[in-house]
Amino acid sequence: MHPSPTDLLALHAVRLKGFADTGAVAARFGLDTAQTGEELLDAEAYGWVTRSAFAGLAGWSLTEAGRRRNEAQLSEELEQRASRTAVVAVHDAFVPLNEQATSAFTAWQLGTAGAVPGRFAALADALRPLEQRLTAQLARFGGYHQRFATALAQAESNPAWITGMEVDSCHRVWFELHEDLIASLGIAR
Repeated sequence: MHPSPTDLLALHAVRLKGFADTGAVAARFGLDTAQTGEELLDAEAYGWVTRSAFAGLAGWSLTEAGRRRNEAQLSEELEQRASRTAVVAVHDAFVPLNEQATSAFTAWQLGTAGAVPGRFAALADALRPLEQRLTAQLARFGGYHQRFATALAQAESNPAWITGMEVDSCHRVWFELHEDLIASLGIAR
């Protein structure tokens, strides 16, 4: 299992989170907050991230140059670790699961859930082997299954854990994994 460099992880966490403060960026990959702050300031100096505040929230977001830089870092990492073929294979296996997830999340949001809780449990089960295949290549892919399973367990008492944006919901975890895969492979949505 290959650990990624902290500068890559800090920039990638901003991409996965979309907009997040330094603490949340550091937490995404279990990084030291002070070191992450330094990485983000360096990235800001290069024009890869920007810090903004609105509605009482402050955080970092990726610039277009930052997106290109992160994709270059991810591509280089895949090449250095000879991991591209393995990640492509996982992405190929993920695509039909993503269609199932999209259907389940849509049904949940429309209130036509039916057997949706069982569909989410099946997605959690399918996620575990995919994550194992990914983490055998790169450590940064770790944690998706646990986060999804935790959110699903939390949803038993609070439905916001399925699609809520204010918590680390099943939807948020699934979206981040999808973004992680397409960013790593340089695929457009």
